[in-house]
Amino acid sequence: MNRWEKLEKKAAPLLIPEFGPLSGIRVLLNGSVVAAPFAATMLSDFGAEVIALERKKGGGDTARHQQPQVKSEDGRHISGAWMQNARNKLSVMLETNLNIPEAKEIFLSLIKECDIWIENMVWIDKLGITDEILLEVNPQLIICHVSGFGTPKFGGEPSELARACYDPLAQAESGWGLLQGFEDKPPYYAQQYVGDYLAGMFAANGILMALRSRDITGRGQIIDATLCETWMRVMDDNFVLWAADHFQKQRQGIKQKAYQPGGIFATKDGKWINLGSYGKNSYLKVIRALGIDENKFSYEEAAGSQAAVESPLGRELDQAFCDYFLSHTAQEAEDTLKAQKIGSAIIANCEDVMNNPHWQKRGDWVNYRDETTSREITAYGFTPKLSETPGKVWRGAPSLGEDTFNVLTKLLDYTPDEIEALKGKGVID
Repeated sequence: MNRWEKLEKKAAPLLIPEFGPLSGIRVLLNGSVVAAPFAATMLSDFGAEVIALERKKGGGDTARHQQPQVKSEDGRHISGAWMQNARNKLSVMLETNLNIPEAKEIFLSLIKECDIWIENMVWIDKLGITDEILLEVNPQLIICHVSGFGTPKFGGEPSELARACYDPLAQAESGWGLLQGFEDKPPYYAQQYVGDYLAGMFAANGILMALRSRDITGRGQIIDATLCETWMRVMDDNFVLWAADHFQKQRQGIKQKAYQPGGIFATKDGKWINLGSYGKNSYLKVIRALGIDENKFSYEEAAGSQAAVESPLGRELDQAFCDYFLSHTAQEAEDTLKAQKIGSAIIANCEDVMNNPHWQKRGDWVNYRDETTSREITAYGFTPKLSETPGKVWRGAPSLGEDTFNVLTKLLDYTPDEIEALKGKGVID
């Protein structure tokens, strides 16, 4: 009999404090930057017990080694991304390869003890892992695959499914990238792995739906979340417009083409302000607030359509807006606009955001100790906010393999001698 067959499933939380709406859920993660680990972070921030499996080869999750990094006084260092997103997780060193008997025993034992498995390894078939094997071990398991182009179970061209993918490639593949930038310049892509984070949120949402279904049916299921399809889903009206009338939107830079004012304007103090104004009523509020002649610049003739915006009068109006903002500081302009309840925002840097009393009063910043550097850090807290079962940081991001011994002994019933015997075999070290 296999070791995993002898195990009695232990209730979560066993290894972390009890808190949040997802307390009682245990998650196993085989994932590296960024989408799959972030899906697990969303769950761990709200009480799920997340066990992240890392390989010693390469130094664990690639996110640990991203630049820029934060250093301690004694020279230890770790990426800021790891500090933010790996909190609340347990790190177990395991060469996840079912072709290695000892690794297979540990991995399948963990699968039996978990409710959810999240992965973005792509090459799982080479490691001997299949959905069928995992569901045989744990029929209630929820499996979440995160990839660029999808997994075979849900269809697609085999050659496409096997393609490498990163967020910028998905932005290009989905059509989203075509819309970013200025019409007379090449397209660009959004920074900060925004698509990875979106895909992670879609994955987490799928997991929560699957958990709800399991509550009803008692059965697990398989989730397929992709970077490309994430971007396709947030393309707003683009595909409908193309399918209906073959209308293809194009890049339009930092200002709206179909109406004005709307977009980003430079200010007197070298900052930028984003003005959101749509429709005639909003337009009239803006030009009155800025002291622009509404009789000369009627909405219909100067602002309400692409033809009006591109007309000589429309261009004169645009210059009037630009002149106004260049003759005022960003704060002066925003104060004027806010007083009239006109949507606007100064483009902020990190210092601006973190010092903003509004976000401070909403409790958006949390402090905790990073396990690798032993530094106390400040990080972004929790979204969304829950009134009765809020998120919590019970521990900072773990050092590599920090929890291997505890997980193997407390969760999988390995003895210290058995763990010692595994060392040197390329399984847990």
